[in-house]
Amino acid sequence: MMRYTAITLILLSLLLFILSPSAHATDIRYCDKKTDYEVKVHGVEISPDPVARGQPATFSIAASAGNAISGGKLDLDVAYFGWHVHSETRDLCTETSCPVSTGDFVISHSQVLPIFTPPGSYTLKMKILDANKRQLSCVAFDFSIGFGSSMAANFLM
Repeated sequence: MMRYTAITLILLSLLLFILSPSAHATDIRYCDKKTDYEVKVHGVEISPDPVARGQPATFSIAASAGNAISGGKLDLDVAYFGWHVHSETRDLCTETSCPVSTGDFVISHSQVLPIFTPPGSYTLKMKILDANKRQLSCVAFDFSIGFGSSMAANFLM
């Protein structure tokens, strides 16, 4: 009996570790692998991962610029299981410090997703445009919205 209790505790601990939200580096894909983009995106960190509905989520994109960028836009498209569900345009300078100097920089965006956002797999496509609407980079990455109810989490707090 004692042996089964220990095994059960180990399995539960492992399950909680795997399911616990944390920051996670995410793989990125360039929209066009043949294009030599001026802005190179090195990775994306999403916190928490998976994203929790009704709670703040932060997307931090590590990149480097070949030339200084005085300003521009981020065009964002979101797909849910392959279906387009959301588009928005953001001012680059509200997501990072402008002007962006040559070299490394981070684009960081925090947002609370509505409680009614369906859980599951999403893909975000992000185009970085300069002030003249010239495309500097285009990447896509996947992220998940958790199946757990944030209403239950709020109730427990």
